[in-house]
Amino acid sequence: MVDITLLKSLDIFKELSYEQLQLVQKYCYKAEYEKGDRLFREGDDATQVWIESDGKIDLRFELPGSTTTSEDHTVTRIEARPSEAKVLGWSCFVPPYKMRLSAYCVTDKCELVKIEKYDLMRIFDQEPRIGYLIMSYLVRVVGYRFQEFQEEYARMMGEDVLNSW
Repeated sequence: MVDITLLKSLDIFKELSYEQLQLVQKYCYKAEYEKGDRLFREGDDATQVWIESDGKIDLRFELPGSTTTSEDHTVTRIEARPSEAKVLGWSCFVPPYKMRLSAYCVTDKCELVKIEKYDLMRIFDQEPRIGYLIMSYLVRVVGYRFQEFQEEYARMMGEDVLNSW
């Protein structure tokens, strides 16, 4: 079982009460990966929300017909820092429920807390306030990532990112 203190430290759960955290805690489990490990591949079924608690993860695109990706294909890096959106797998709530990018551990180790989509949905049915708080956070994550991609695209096109907004 994942320690409740760890859950409380994760941005996605910061607004939950102790009782709400206890309910979520029942369904959370930890996963560890080592440098170079692929956490999931672009196109895999998205069935879980992944919350990074330690390490750095690169999100990369896969080239058609290629069996591997290189760091050159990195779209963004997810880092376990308070200012960074650290949630992966929000695609489990968006059709067609597939991972949009591949994820790789790029530090000696990566630690994540995982929770199955269907367990979250049961919690949301029981406690709509928890659903509201978690889904609000996920919307902020999606917005943050979209802004990152827009800024990177602008840089690639040679636009001045600071003055283009």
